[in-house]
Amino acid sequence: MQENKRGGTMKQIKLEITIEARHYDELTEEDRRLIDSACDATQRSYAPYSHFSVGAAALLENGMVITGTNQENAAYPSGLCAERTTLFYANSQYPDQAVRTLAIAARTENDFLDTPIPPCGACRQVLLETEKRYGKPMRILLYSKTDIYILENVGGLLPLSFDGDYLK
Repeated sequence: MQENKRGGTMKQIKLEITIEARHYDELTEEDRRLIDSACDATQRSYAPYSHFSVGAAALLENGMVITGTNQENAAYPSGLCAERTTLFYANSQYPDQAVRTLAIAARTENDFLDTPIPPCGACRQVLLETEKRYGKPMRILLYSKTDIYILENVGGLLPLSFDGDYLK
């Protein structure tokens, strides 16, 4: 510990996350099907401005798979990411079904990416809220042509998170 300018002691907090990286053929059949659904969803993306298509697929506790895509708008802030499209639909249509796993894939006009992309900050917050809503961890699969990153819960994406507990 070090002394800070106000005479108190400064401490450091170290946060660690574990991300497992696997190749597609190392995944379970269930995870491969979910990744395939997210990849297929990218074809339904509406991305005429960025030409960056994102698809997401949510595996619900009842075994259903819900997909969504990014939806752009000329008034840029009015669009919506694939992750939020997927989770909002799943939560509104199946409010009693927790999301077990969420797979995310992205592509340019040419091909899928070489490196997995993480969700944006707004999507991370919605993922956290969805996980908290059901009180169960939500696995995250981030797809790329080379690796699939696997996180066992949303905390790996948002280690210092703000949730409803702070509002009590």
